[in-house]
Amino acid sequence: MQGCAYIDGAFVAPEDAKISIFDWGFLHSDATYDVAHVWQGRFFRLDDHLDRFERSLKALRLDPGVTREEMRSVMHECVARAGLRDAYVEVLCTRGMPTPGSRDPRSCTNRFMAFAIPFVWIADPDKQRRGVNLIVSDAQRIPAQSVDPRIKNYHWLDFVSGLFKAYDRGGETVVLPDAQGHVTEGPGFNVFAVFSRPGAAPLVVTPDAGVLEGVSRRTAIELARAAGYETQERPLAADELRIADEVFLTSTGGGVIAIAQVDGQPVGGRAPGAFGPVTTQLQHGYWALHADPRYSEAVRPLPGDRA
Repeated sequence: MQGCAYIDGAFVAPEDAKISIFDWGFLHSDATYDVAHVWQGRFFRLDDHLDRFERSLKALRLDPGVTREEMRSVMHECVARAGLRDAYVEVLCTRGMPTPGSRDPRSCTNRFMAFAIPFVWIADPDKQRRGVNLIVSDAQRIPAQSVDPRIKNYHWLDFVSGLFKAYDRGGETVVLPDAQGHVTEGPGFNVFAVFSRPGAAPLVVTPDAGVLEGVSRRTAIELARAAGYETQERPLAADELRIADEVFLTSTGGGVIAIAQVDGQPVGGRAPGAFGPVTTQLQHGYWALHADPRYSEAVRPLPGDRA
């Protein structure tokens, strides 16, 4: 795979970046991570991703052993060494290994790693052109009281179970409900519903609990409010999602992506590939921000390449 990884203080090929099977990141999913992306040679909202990564590290009592500026430099150098213009860039920190025989996390030496690989789409461009078929699962999301979803983590067994059930029903991806029947999030994305209102601007709603507070989610909220749409972060019932006029998801792996069907029914009665005006406007606005220096920064050249 084209790319570059950083592990144990060295830049290596992605296939050479390995951890021990005894690392608690592997054995216990005791780790956190964050993913930023590079588009046409520019990182998008990198500071927001680093802010969230640092909050997650603090919440899990993980010490990556590097400063924020060192993290930023590693991310830039991974992309530059890989020679990528469009990239998926992940930073992660695992608990590491404890002293032999210990189950005390305080005895572990935490490990910081990073990698850059070609851009990863959560839905490939063909799927985006026709819209994604979303299934509302009966598999519930892990309760926030058990695993805080605001800390980006690898606890995905609920998502995996939901995906298999979605595939069995002819779907392409899944959103999980909570115990009260409110939708939360899907594997790697947040979800939004749009409701038309006669004589008033459309209403945009996204769940406010049980979700990772995505950077793409934040971008969509900011764009919607700037466009004059009332935008609410509140509980969103699964039945509301099924009758929404527009549904879209947001993810670092694709930005704003239209949902064509929910539980096999066309959203807003539209044909595949015919999306609502709010989704279309937010899609265009999202990608336009990538050239704005307030939101993006150019990938730094390697030290030897600088004039």
